This record gives sequence, structure tokens and C-alpha cells, in this order.
Amino acid sequence: MNGKISILGCGWYGFALAKALVSRGYSVSGSTTTEIKISILAQEGINPFLINFDLEQNYFDSSFFESEVLIICLPPKRHLGEHMNYPKMIRKIADAAQLGKVRKILMISSTSVYADVNREVTEEEIPEPDTESGIAILEAEQIIESNNFFCSTILRFGGLIGPGRNLAKFFSGKSNIANGLAPVNLLHLEDCVQLTEHILKNDAFGYTFNACSPDHPTRMDMYEKVAEISGLEKPHFLPELSKWKLINGNRVSTQLNYKYLVNNWSEFLGQDKL
Repeated sequence: MNGKISILGCGWYGFALAKALVSRGYSVSGSTTTEIKISILAQEGINPFLINFDLEQNYFDSSFFESEVLIICLPPKRHLGEHMNYPKMIRKIADAAQLGKVRKILMISSTSVYADVNREVTEEEIPEPDTESGIAILEAEQIIESNNFFCSTILRFGGLIGPGRNLAKFFSGKSNIANGLAPVNLLHLEDCVQLTEHILKNDAFGYTFNACSPDHPTRMDMYEKVAEISGLEKPHFLPELSKWKLINGNRVSTQLNYKYLVNNWSEFLGQDKL
């Protein structure tokens, strides 16, 4: 498909996606909550909109929803107690989309909807989140999925890594960090963007997908490697395995024939990429 697409939330991932889709010939509208970013979006060929669905600051232009596909790229806020408002915000977004021309929704979600169950997790797993953010995200997913007005796909990203998101900064120089032998469940920005494009190209709506590199080194190995590449002090992890999960993101490969760009973190990081 090469129709009109609206991207709600042109942040780190949404902005990269919008630029990629414009380069592919899509007509792309993108939203931001800050006026200063309006000109930045416009310079990249993105039709810019100032939109905010926060409960206290609610404003949007209905023409933003005059697109066939809406991509929701708005994670819950990290502030304490803000998670409970996330499902309410998603419901307001769905209501606004239903009044427009949107018929398909791609919701960017998170593998945090899965608790640490000490085993591999696929899309067949019934999520039972054990964090406030995971609970809020799952409720938001259900709001979108239960609305029969749309044909929706839920895309659950693993932990995100890429330009501007250097994992080394999280633990550099720290010691006695727990759970060093737990597997990581990561996804590079390049895969985030290309997988989303792949879903659009294949019109793959009506599904739930996990999105996570098939390579799962230990936290110890991964964070030490990125610290070394970044020239930062290596962290020290405890060689232990307590709570963990291993996200299986193979459905996009078997069902959509998608090949992950990063399928070996050691090789990828060996190219001095982050």
C-alpha cells in the first residue's frame, strides 16, 4: 500500500519511521506536542500536526485522522502514577480516529506486557504483566483490539537500541548488578523501522507480533560489550540468573518472511554500531 499514513508521536522511533516512509513515496502526517518540532517535521516532507491527547491538555486537528492507516507511537509516561492515564488516552485516540477515515491501526506496544516467567515467550502467551506500565499497556492494547471499527495490528517491541539510545550509559561504572546471566530482549531502530514498513507493505493487519532480535546474549555480555565500544567504564554484573524471559520474535519471520537486520549482536557491535 502507498496511501496516506498518520503517525501519532514523532519521537525517537516515530520520526525515523516517518522519514523512511516519506522516502518510500508514502504521504505521511506526523504529530508532535511541541511547536518547535513543527518546522523540523515539515523540512523532512512530513505533514506536521500539533496534537496532544494528555488528559489535561487535549487538542488535535481532526484532519490528522483523514488517513487510511494510523500508527500509534505513544508509550506511557514514566512519571510515577501516570501509567493509569495511558488507557484513557488510547481510548480518546481511538474515538478520534473513528470519526475520521482511519480503518487500520498499527499500535506500537511493548514486550513489557509479559511478566518474567523464566522461559521463552511467544505471541500465544496470555500476557499477565507484573509492572504498572505493563498493565497499562496491555489494557491499551485491548482497547484497540476490541474496537471492531478498525482492523488493527499490535506490534510489541523489545528493548530499543540505536542512535541516541546507548545501552552503555545505563550501567557504566556500576557494580554488583543483579541478574547478569539473564538474556536480553533487544531490537535495533533499523529493525523497528524496516519491520513496520514490512507490515504496511504486506497489509498485515489483524495480528499481534513480537519484535525482538533472535539473538539473546546475557545482560553481562551485552552491557560489557557496548561499554567497551563506547569507551566507557565496564559495569560489573553478578553471575546469577533469577527472574527472566526470552522473547520469541520469530512470527514476523515465518508469517511475513521478515529477516531481522540484527540477528547477531556480537557481529553487529563489532562494526562499531549502536
